[in-house]
Amino acid sequence: MLKTLFSAFLFVVISTSTYSQIVEKIEPSFIRTIQFKGTTDLSQLPMIRLGEQLNLSFDALNGEEEDFYYTITHHNFDWSPSDLSKSEYLDGFDDVRIQNYENSLNTLQIFSHYQLTIPNRDTRAIKKSGNYLLSIYNSDGDLMFTRKFLVIENIANVGVEIKRARDLKVIDEKQVVHFTVNSPNLLLVNPKQTVKVLVLQNSNLKTAITNLVPQYTMGNELIYKYDKKASFGGGNEFLAFDNKDERSAANGVRSISVSDVYENYLFTDIPRYNRPYTYNPDINGNFVVRNVDAQNQNIEAEYVRMHFNLQYYDDLGDKELHLYGNFNNWTIDESTYMKYDANSDSYRNSRLFKQGFYNYKYVLVNRDGSIDQGAVSGDFWQTENDYSVVVYFRDLGARYDRIIGKGTANSTNISNN
Repeated sequence: MLKTLFSAFLFVVISTSTYSQIVEKIEPSFIRTIQFKGTTDLSQLPMIRLGEQLNLSFDALNGEEEDFYYTITHHNFDWSPSDLSKSEYLDGFDDVRIQNYENSLNTLQIFSHYQLTIPNRDTRAIKKSGNYLLSIYNSDGDLMFTRKFLVIENIANVGVEIKRARDLKVIDEKQVVHFTVNSPNLLLVNPKQTVKVLVLQNSNLKTAITNLVPQYTMGNELIYKYDKKASFGGGNEFLAFDNKDERSAANGVRSISVSDVYENYLFTDIPRYNRPYTYNPDINGNFVVRNVDAQNQNIEAEYVRMHFNLQYYDDLGDKELHLYGNFNNWTIDESTYMKYDANSDSYRNSRLFKQGFYNYKYVLVNRDGSIDQGAVSGDFWQTENDYSVVVYFRDLGARYDRIIGKGTANSTNISNN
């Protein structure tokens, strides 16, 4: 059934999506711990301004020290290829080998750690704002994986507020994003056709809202105060584990053993949808690599096989339980599948994670590939989430979609009015 579900999901994404015309390539199993950062401390969707730096790192666990190459492509708002030539959006060139790599040191699992920084001496600058795709290839020209990033011009001011839903049926579950766009130096002519917006919860492109048009204007200010169309399930605070010391039980780790690698067994989790909301600080689905004894976290942190266990007694029907988080770019695949174990009457998963602090949750995946994030953890209006609003503009006759501004807000400042 698992293979059938994934096949159906891929078909639905490719054939029906009006926003993401490019499906990000999922990395092969020997590539792990992809960290892609812009100006944030955490690895999440990079949203950088022109001239700022990008940093990509990843590990190859096959021990072959192979060569990898990267390309950068520019895309429209809907992730279709833009009409710009490479020389129009890049100063320098791409299709270049990633030269900075190190081999692991004193770890049970051998790996090579690769690092790429942009700009560099080959790719000197990104010259245009908009959507970009970074693609990583091996020396045979096979595509290994891709990651999206956004480049922003600082032209428009975007004010963002988080509200509770007005609909009494979901007032305890939903968070609503209200925002305004004001561009004093750029005339936003015919904004219902020329302006598009991207609304993100916790920098997750896979759950983005993209179909909003301004409800009305006041002077040169665009007003977006939707209720249902701009709402997200509040979710719940993420679960977490911290195995910075792989040889001792710490946050979330129940017991430890050693086989070919260290094995960490987590405490059994239970559903939270039917329990009262309880605040628990998290990093909104993200992760941080760290080893308490390492001088160089990149090559000295161990790969540990983490064992997850969930007691869930509701009837799944034809749905599946999966792990979910930014540890693999919010991807549902075979490595996140929770398999039923009759002996313990629970759902189990074991998966390699590089040592560190990780957020995760359990989600239900439907046959069409859609994800019900609140089915196991619940949806609560009090949950702390980060929100971003990205504004695109394409003037009449222009050849590409510019990103002219970004605004952010956090739901800790949520209000009722």
